[in-house]
Amino acid sequence: MKSPVSSLPPGRRRPRPTTALLLAGTVLVSSGCAVANSAGGDAGQADGRTLRVVLTQEPPTLEPCEASLTSTGVVVRSNITEPLVERDPDSGELRPLLATGWKQTGPRTWTFDTRGGVTFQNGEPFTAKDAAFSIDRAVNSDLACNVEGYVFGDDDLKVKAVDDNRLTVTTPEPDPILPLRLSFVEIVPRSTGTKAKVRVPIGTGPYAVRSWQAGTAISLSRYDDYWGKAPAFPRARYVWRSDASVRAAMIDKDEAEIAVALDSMEAEKDTTASYPNNETTALRLDGREAPLDDLRVRRAIDLAVDRQGIIDALLGGLAEPAGQLVPPGVVGHSDAIEPTRQNVDKARALVKEAKADGVPTGRTITLVARNGMFSGVSETAEALQYQMKEIGLSVKVRMADTATQLQYQLRPLPKNVGPIALLIMHGNQAGDAAFTASQYLLSDGPQSTFGSRELDRRIADAGLLSGDERQQAFAELLADQNDTVVQYTHIAHMSGLLGLSPSIRYEPNSATGDEMRLAEVGPAEGAKD
Repeated sequence: MKSPVSSLPPGRRRPRPTTALLLAGTVLVSSGCAVANSAGGDAGQADGRTLRVVLTQEPPTLEPCEASLTSTGVVVRSNITEPLVERDPDSGELRPLLATGWKQTGPRTWTFDTRGGVTFQNGEPFTAKDAAFSIDRAVNSDLACNVEGYVFGDDDLKVKAVDDNRLTVTTPEPDPILPLRLSFVEIVPRSTGTKAKVRVPIGTGPYAVRSWQAGTAISLSRYDDYWGKAPAFPRARYVWRSDASVRAAMIDKDEAEIAVALDSMEAEKDTTASYPNNETTALRLDGREAPLDDLRVRRAIDLAVDRQGIIDALLGGLAEPAGQLVPPGVVGHSDAIEPTRQNVDKARALVKEAKADGVPTGRTITLVARNGMFSGVSETAEALQYQMKEIGLSVKVRMADTATQLQYQLRPLPKNVGPIALLIMHGNQAGDAAFTASQYLLSDGPQSTFGSRELDRRIADAGLLSGDERQQAFAELLADQNDTVVQYTHIAHMSGLLGLSPSIRYEPNSATGDEMRLAEVGPAEGAKD
C-alpha cells in the first residue's frame, strides 16, 4: 500500500509563476434526525473526537439524488446514504453494498437481492421496497434529479419489489452496465418526499446529519445502528473556505484534519497527498451562437491553447495534457487520441478565414469559470482568455459561484447571453465513457449545447455493446467528436492535492474528490485524543 502522504517526483515541483509570466511565454439552521454521538464496539483512539474537513464551498444541497454533483457527493455519498452496489475506485470492479448479489434474468431485466438487518437513521428497516422507491424517485419522477440525466438520460425504468429482499429492474433496451448505473442511486426510506427535493437526507450510512448551519458548517454524528463497521470518528464537521491558502493553513494550525483542493505549491509538505482524481478540465464551446457556431473558430480555439504551459505554470505539474473528456482507466479512453498541440499561426489563419466569410469573429465571447473549481482556476481562465485573444478573438472572463455556473452548465441553458465558452471539470468516476457521452456529447445531452445526428447514433449503438467492442466503439466516437464537432477544447487530466493532518491516516484514491468516505479515515498510530 502506498503511504497516505506522498510527494511528487523530483523535477515536478516548482513555484507557480505569475499569470503574466505564463502569458508572456505563450505562450436558516436546519436539523436532521437526532442520533447518538458514539457507537458500540471499539472505535479506536478517535472516540470523543470530531473529524474536521474543510471544503472549497458550501454544498448547494444534500439531496441524495443530486449526489453525482461533486460538491454534494463529497459529503453525502457513502457517508449519509449508500447505493445498492459500489465501484472499487482502484480495480473498477463492482462490490455488494445494500445489495448482496445481482444477475441478469432477462434480456432487459436484472434481479437484485438486498441485505437484511439494515436500518435507516430514522429507525425504519431497509427493504427491497425502499430500494425500488429510491430508484423510482431518482429516475422516474419529476424531481429533475441530476443523477437521472447524468446516469440514465431520458430512459425510465420499471422497478418492482418482489418481496422484502429482492427487486427487479427492467430497462427499455438491453443495458449491460445497469448495475454500474445503479451505483449512483443513493437509497432513501419510502417516507422521503417525492414532491420536492430534501435539504437534510436520511440514509443507511455510517453518519447522520446532526445540523446544517447555513453558511457556516454541516455536522454529522456516527449512527449507532449502522450495519457495517463503525467509523473511528464519532463526529464529523464540514466547513468551507474559498481560499486554498486558508485551507492549507487550517491543517498547519490544527483547525482541520482534511483540506481539499490545495494549491500545487503545497505539494512539498509532508502534510499533503496528491492523487489522480479522474477529473478532466475542458472548455465547452456553445455552438448555438456566432462565432462559436463556426467549426473553424472552434478548431482555432483548440489550436490556441498551450496545455503544457498551463499545467507547468499554473497547475504545478499536477496534471497531464488532455485530448479527450475521459482519462486513462475509463472504458472508451484511447491512447491514440493525442492532445492537440498549440499552433497559433494555424489558429489565426482559421479565424481570419472565418472572418472573411462573414463570421462575426469580433463578437465578444464570455469565458465562464467557477470560483474554487480547482486551485488556480482564475489564473487558468485568464491564460485561456489571453491565448484566445492572441488568435484574433474577443474574450471576457466571468468568474461565477456554483449556482450561477450550473445555470450555464445544465439544460435548460440560458438564452440571450451571447457566445459562451464554459470552463468545465468533468469527473468520470463510473469508469465508462457511456456516462460522459450521454451527458456531454449527445445533441440534447443535459450538459451538451449541440452535436450531430451521426454522433448521436453511434453513442446509442456503443451503449448496447460490452467488452472489447464497447471499448473500441466509444474510443472511435470520442475521436470523431474531435474531428467533426469540436464542442470541447480539452485541457488537462487533473490530479487532486489533499491536506492531511499528521493525527490521521487516510489514503486518497481516484474517487476521493467526489466521494470522500469518512469511514476510511482513522487516527494515526500514536495519535492522542
